[in-house]
Amino acid sequence: METLSSRVSTAVIGFLVVSAIVYLGWWAMLPALLLVSVMGLFEYVRMLDYNDIDVRRGTLAVFGSAILIASLPMLPDTPWPGGSWREAVLTVAVGYLLVIEVIRPGERPLERIVYSLFGLLYIPWLLGYFLMLRYTPDSELGLLYFALPLLATFAADIGGFFGGYTFGRRKLAPEISPAKTVEGAISGLLFSFVVIAVLTEFVYPIWTPAEAFLYAMLVASASQLGDLAESLIKRALKTKDSGTSLPGHGGFLDRLDSLLFAVPATYLYLHISLLGG
Repeated sequence: METLSSRVSTAVIGFLVVSAIVYLGWWAMLPALLLVSVMGLFEYVRMLDYNDIDVRRGTLAVFGSAILIASLPMLPDTPWPGGSWREAVLTVAVGYLLVIEVIRPGERPLERIVYSLFGLLYIPWLLGYFLMLRYTPDSELGLLYFALPLLATFAADIGGFFGGYTFGRRKLAPEISPAKTVEGAISGLLFSFVVIAVLTEFVYPIWTPAEAFLYAMLVASASQLGDLAESLIKRALKTKDSGTSLPGHGGFLDRLDSLLFAVPATYLYLHISLLGG
């Protein structure tokens, strides 16, 4: 009960803090995301250290911050058509990693390049979608759209927990996360659909029930995939939790794993299916 209480307290406080930051806009979100990125990269590097895997720490810090800054929607358009500042920063990061390993290769240079690049893609690159979604298509509707993955992910977690506890029989991914079940995943999807349908049909009518179901299916699947992906990383790196920064929740990556996939999935869904862009 003590662990459950700490988990609930941390979740409630976290939700209130995140809601306030998102409401204030990019000038509050950017420093918050920079902090989360640094903490997430720190946890990632620490897990690698346990396995004697080296990465370019300075490169992760500098280019991780640059990717987040390049994700600001109000930046001027790039001078080349069809590109983005995020892609430019990532391209420079890849080139820098290659050059620095040629100059100072040390031991296992290819391994260092691969793990450094994965850290940039998994944490700051995905966090950049948080800024982009907040202003899709504008600051007013972006606030609503940003609430969708938060609520949908929360609903999928709650529905999956109670559905799995009550009906769970078949393991979803026994080699990666033995506690997750197929029944829990289905329950999470259904509960997520109910929450999204109520929000988009009665509170702020923007979608039809069919669109709400399609989105709920996408974001619940992305949420599960994000959770399983982090479990896969931790299992591969032989760690139970990514960190101990959040009481009852482990580290920042343990808490953000679902949203790291759900927010980009929401952004892509809106641009491909709804906004036509």
